[in-house]
Amino acid sequence: MAMESLAIIILVLAVLLIAGVPISYAIGISALAAIVQMVSLDVSVLTAAQRTFVGMSKFSLTAIPFFVLAGNLMNQGGIAKRLVDFVLAILGKLPGALLVTNVGANALFGAISGSASAAAAAVGSMVQEGEDKQGYERAVCAATNGSSAPSGLLIPPSNALITYSLVSGGTSVAALFLAGYIPGILWAICCVVVAVIIARKKGYAGTPGKFDWKQLGIATLKAIPALSLIVVVIGGIIAGVFTATEGSAIAVVYALVLGICYRNITWKSFWKILVDSAKMSGMIVFLIGVSNILGWVMAFTQIPQAISAALLGMTNSPVIILLIMNVILLIAGTFMDVTPAILIFTPLFLPIVRTFGMHPVQFGLILVYNLCIGNITPPVGNTLFVAIKVGKTSLAKVMPYMLMYYASILVGLVLVTYIPAVSMALPTMAGLIK
Repeated sequence: MAMESLAIIILVLAVLLIAGVPISYAIGISALAAIVQMVSLDVSVLTAAQRTFVGMSKFSLTAIPFFVLAGNLMNQGGIAKRLVDFVLAILGKLPGALLVTNVGANALFGAISGSASAAAAAVGSMVQEGEDKQGYERAVCAATNGSSAPSGLLIPPSNALITYSLVSGGTSVAALFLAGYIPGILWAICCVVVAVIIARKKGYAGTPGKFDWKQLGIATLKAIPALSLIVVVIGGIIAGVFTATEGSAIAVVYALVLGICYRNITWKSFWKILVDSAKMSGMIVFLIGVSNILGWVMAFTQIPQAISAALLGMTNSPVIILLIMNVILLIAGTFMDVTPAILIFTPLFLPIVRTFGMHPVQFGLILVYNLCIGNITPPVGNTLFVAIKVGKTSLAKVMPYMLMYYASILVGLVLVTYIPAVSMALPTMAGLIK
């Protein structure tokens, strides 16, 4: 039964996706098709409706709409320039000052806004004029901008990690948030290394003169209000002062006050932000709801156990099993967005890694890191195409430089996959993992 159900799900899902059906409908219909071959159509529809409602009625889901709203408020709140100036004051002496600044600002802005595409658009636009004036090649700038933007998705607050927490059966959000810092920073460091190498070859210099402490002080003061969001919200969640849901509501209030103080949010723009946030949140929550049908089918037909037995029958080496998983996730990430991929692959792969003792927190970071790479790989690669559009260049010109960034980011993936301390050290030190 397990393999029959899995074949039906894969076949129907593939056909619907190729036909251009939205991913949420494709997941729900493919799961329903698997139920139909077990029971009558009436019972199947009733079961699917019940599982969808159960999937959407979890209280912890409330955190996602709030963090989406907070991110959109931050996007309109005028913080990108302040973050760019802050990072430039710190890293500006490195070769390719604006490339390196782009990487650092993307990590910060992506973490605050929760969107890699928003980071690539906002930060990329901020540094583009300066890069043009200093003679930077646009393809290099676009590759640097696009490749570094997803790093912020690993750094909390992260909707991807909240989604994983829900699907994985309640893995601690606080532990996942704390675990995301080192992988996210590691991604950014990998991009900085490549940016510096390219800058040396191209002759892109750092900012002239000695390190300017006064400039750093001014830039830091301007950036502190925006950076404080991470400290207040994430610090409160990790310290147990409030839950992730309560923290997300605090983030909304903080972002709104900050945007009003910066005079970048009006009543008219606020209404548009609310509407856009509601649309995005509705899509995410509905997707989680229909994916619960798929999760129920997998549990009922014991698909994860069958896949686990098949993989373990091929090899009992955790190293090879993780390598196979990474390859599958990397391929899937090129065609699927992060959220639906988390919903599909968590119930498939988490039981397998548990058989050889991997903690769900570590697997969560491996999963999200893998799928974030899909944000910058064709044919979907939304963040990559945003960066190309901002840089006013073409995919053909950008790809030679992207290959260098891919290689560096994959080194980070290997470290996250095979060195547990990369993701486990901070939550273990904080007592969130025993």
